[in-house]
Amino acid sequence: MALIESTVAPGSESYKASRVGMLALITRMRALEQRSRAASAKSGERFHKRGQLLPRERVALVLDPGAPFIELSTLAGYMLDTPEEAKSAPGGGVIGGIGFVSGVRCMISANDSGIDAGALQPGGLDKTLRIQEMALENKLPFVQLVESAGANLLRYRVEDFVRGGNIFRNLARLSAAGLPVVTVTHGSSTAGGAYQTGLSDYIVMVRGRTRAFLAGPPLLKAATGEIATEEELGGAEMHTSISGLGDYMAEDDRDAIRIARDIMAGLQWDRPGEVPDPASYHPPRHDPEELLGIMPMDHKRPVDMRQVIARIIDDSDFTEMAPNYGPATVCGHARIAGQAIGIITNNGPLDPAGANKATHFIQACCQSRTPILYLNNTTGYMVGRAYEEAGMIKHGSKMIQAVTSATVPQITIYCGASFGAGNYGMCGRGFHPRFCFSWPNAKTAVMGGEQAAETMAIVTEAAAIRRGAPVEQDKLDKLKAGITAVFNGQMDVFATSARMLDDGVIDPRDTRALLAEVLAICRESEARTPQRMQFSVARP
Repeated sequence: MALIESTVAPGSESYKASRVGMLALITRMRALEQRSRAASAKSGERFHKRGQLLPRERVALVLDPGAPFIELSTLAGYMLDTPEEAKSAPGGGVIGGIGFVSGVRCMISANDSGIDAGALQPGGLDKTLRIQEMALENKLPFVQLVESAGANLLRYRVEDFVRGGNIFRNLARLSAAGLPVVTVTHGSSTAGGAYQTGLSDYIVMVRGRTRAFLAGPPLLKAATGEIATEEELGGAEMHTSISGLGDYMAEDDRDAIRIARDIMAGLQWDRPGEVPDPASYHPPRHDPEELLGIMPMDHKRPVDMRQVIARIIDDSDFTEMAPNYGPATVCGHARIAGQAIGIITNNGPLDPAGANKATHFIQACCQSRTPILYLNNTTGYMVGRAYEEAGMIKHGSKMIQAVTSATVPQITIYCGASFGAGNYGMCGRGFHPRFCFSWPNAKTAVMGGEQAAETMAIVTEAAAIRRGAPVEQDKLDKLKAGITAVFNGQMDVFATSARMLDDGVIDPRDTRALLAEVLAICRESEARTPQRMQFSVARP
């Protein structure tokens, strides 16, 4: 094993500038997250007057105190719900994450009913579907804290209605896969959303607060002329005594969460071996705080990604494979919190040799059942006559095939640029990594904005020449400026994470701790054998 020596100069002006830039981006990210928390907290007085807990209070109570919790996709829906930046509250109206409930690692999903009464937002739909997918992939029990006004009819979109059916399909799939779905219905669960409660294996309802019905009083009267109260139609007492929909009736939110925790404790859910003993491994030799200044704010500036690796792996000890073959592609073995991992990252574009090396490394990791971490920092695959003649397409395709066919957990972190087909070869979101996170400085696009603008200018100019028309430079300049603005406006994490193109934006300093947790999740998943059935658990 070869120890990575630090070449980072914390006293240099470039490091200081990068650090300041990174901290500014983190500040912006945290401010947006706090905006959503504050928007929900404004409903606190109303919730507490009626004896309810705010959604984040519910999440905090259902989780084991002091245990790790990975909150997911906190920027989901940012700037997609309203064109007014100051009014956009990211998060999609859903609080989601992975944590421990009575010692069992679970996926948690909670409607943020402090915002628009928990009405489903487009970003919230995408976020819910993603966390359900993650629960299925990682064999995690699913705990729902439901209180939603359903679809927002003022912002009705037929595609959201149709795609929303996947939520209910996934709940049936979770149950059929042997993954318990435990639901606390704190308030409304109406219309199609009633099946969010109905498709659960264990249902806790709250006296006087739960409302589960296919049609509420206004719609019922409009459709049939029948008049009934909310309690008569879908209250907790009716469902736990007449319809049989509810399994448990709680007196209030706290009591409901206690019951949910008791359910998880009593399931005797498969508990795999413990994580490696912390005494058996050492932390990185270099300060993770320095991750703030390693990545330049300008993705065109070179960076040695080994310096990033050195600050997230055990003892900064990295066994690199073939460092002189395709040297811009870095592959090697290490451990994180005692857990073996293969790492692939980029010190530049992917060339034929680098693609071949990565393909071999991915297949070797599959053979040894070693999870793979992709640290994205590439402007894509190399272009040009020499690279085409060397088989860039062929070798790049082999790498993409290896990523697609890999049989081990794959984890992706966007640390810098992730452009063009390099995004695909480095297991971008489209290739379904188990987990996919971004650093605040990350950029994702088919190509750089200036490159795209120059390409279109060349094409436009050539077309004008073919037609015999004059080349108007001012129009070309305007075209280039517009294309550059479009690309630059969509490539940073505040745009990509809003579109659910990752599972959330993280502080670089949290990378090692996060990876330790997701590796444990993956390891437990591989060891777990749920009781599979040909059906999901039906309601009585």
